[in-house]
Amino acid sequence: MSQKEPEAKIFACSQSVYLAEKISKEYGIPLGKVSMSHYSDGEFQPSYEESIRGLRVFIVCSTFPNTDNLMELLLMIDAAKRASARHITAVMPYFGWARQDRKDKPRVPIGAKLIAKMLEAAGATRIMTMDLHADQIQGFFEKPVDHLFASTIFLPYVESLKLENLTIASPDMGGSKRAYAYSKFLESDVVICYKQRKEANIIDTMELIGEVKGRNVILVDDMIDTGGTLAKAADLMIERGALSVRAICTHAILSGKAYERIEESKLSELIVTDSIPLKKESKKIRVVSCAPLFAEVMQMVQHNNSISGKFIM
Repeated sequence: MSQKEPEAKIFACSQSVYLAEKISKEYGIPLGKVSMSHYSDGEFQPSYEESIRGLRVFIVCSTFPNTDNLMELLLMIDAAKRASARHITAVMPYFGWARQDRKDKPRVPIGAKLIAKMLEAAGATRIMTMDLHADQIQGFFEKPVDHLFASTIFLPYVESLKLENLTIASPDMGGSKRAYAYSKFLESDVVICYKQRKEANIIDTMELIGEVKGRNVILVDDMIDTGGTLAKAADLMIERGALSVRAICTHAILSGKAYERIEESKLSELIVTDSIPLKKESKKIRVVSCAPLFAEVMQMVQHNNSISGKFIM
């Protein structure tokens, strides 16, 4: 083993083993062994079952609720630091609490900033994630952040559909930048949905900015939670004359009645990554794995190669 290029090992938190196994297979090394001790009150303690002294350690963990995922990641980072790992990379395909990126009303936390500080305090030397809810979250870290784009895996799939009269849509004003980036690459039109909420996850009104009549529309967003926004947007577009409506969402949170809303909506298809495991199957949901993307970028990081070539946009 070269002193300049330490060997790498990949480990996973309990709820992300399904994805870490795919990543390690693509990377070409076996998934590292971790055991978990549980106390009767719910407390748990991870333990590395192999030496990681002087190595680069990748810890795969999407921090979707509940908070056990985040706590387990923090404990595994701390354990790796105390076991003398040389580099500790938190591989977070889904970065939880990212919607709390600012104070949108008085007396609320900036949760994403807090998570960033906790990860650094635990001992993470690098963060690798995908499609953050807000790009500025990268600035919350004092450590390097590799912010990957799911467009790298979504765009080839969209091109394979060979849709005519294609229009890219954003389900809200905040996602317009992402929609314009997709439309520029695909040389298509753009429409924007303008929505107002009564409260979190409840939409009051929605209007459409742009023309969708006679168009095949693809809605683009970073995540889908309850599915209310996408279902309402798809139904509105079909009413306005769209030929078909599909949706691309990187992170399939799919909470509450999301599955029912997707099934009952006018959406032809929902394309997501496996950054979060699906709770159940659906004939309308297609999963495109992000494992090859993460494995390739992890190899580039390990060998100190530039990763800019992996960014389509």
